[in-house]
Amino acid sequence: MQNISKEDYLSIIYKNKDVNGEIRPNLIAEKLSISAAAVTDMFKKMSKEGLIKYKKYKGITLTESGETYARLIVRRHRLWEMFLYQIVGLPWDKVHEEANNLEHSSSDILINRLEEILDFPEYDPHGDPIPSRKGKIPKLKKNIPLSDLNEGETAKVIRVNDYDRKFLNYISQLGIKLSVPITVKQKRDFDKSMEIEISSKSWNISYTLAQNVFVELK
Repeated sequence: MQNISKEDYLSIIYKNKDVNGEIRPNLIAEKLSISAAAVTDMFKKMSKEGLIKYKKYKGITLTESGETYARLIVRRHRLWEMFLYQIVGLPWDKVHEEANNLEHSSSDILINRLEEILDFPEYDPHGDPIPSRKGKIPKLKKNIPLSDLNEGETAKVIRVNDYDRKFLNYISQLGIKLSVPITVKQKRDFDKSMEIEISSKSWNISYTLAQNVFVELK
C-alpha cells in the first residue's frame, strides 16, 4: 500500500489550490491516486493538528501554520529538484520522484546549504517558484497556457506542469524546454489540437498538452 504522509497532502493542497485558496477533496484523491475515504481520514487528523480548515463536502483551505509548513515542504522539494537537475544532471522528468524521497529526511541546515550551492535559485527546473528561507515567494512571470496562443504567434516556454513523469518525458521528446520558443502553426476547432513548430520542426499536440505548458509572449 502506498505510504502517503501529511507532507504529501500539504504539498498537493499548496500547489493546486484555487484563487480562493481552496481545493476540492476529490482532486486531492485524484492527484494522490487514493480513495476518497483515505483522504477524509487524513483531513480529520490534519484538522485536529491545526493544519487545515475542513468541513465535510466543502473545499479545503490551509491554516496559517499549514501554509507555513506547506511552503517549507515545497521549498525542500524544489531545491532538491534543482540540485538533481543542475548538479547531478538528472533529466527534468526524473527529478520529481527523487526529490520526493529526499525532502522528507532533509534538515533545514542541509536545505539552506543546497540553496547556497545553487546560488539561490528562484525557480525549479519546471519553472515553478522556490520559496525563500523566510517563506517569500518569487514573483511568477506573467504567463498563459500554450493553448491560448493564436495561429502565427510565437512565445517562450517559462513553466510546465510537473504532475506526471510521462508527460515531462513526452514533451522533452518534442523539444519543449524552458526558454525555448514555440510557434503556433495551426489550431483545430474540432478537438482544439494544435500544430506547433519548435526549432524548425513541426509537431501535432493535444489540447490537454497545450494546457499544461505555459508561455510568455515574445
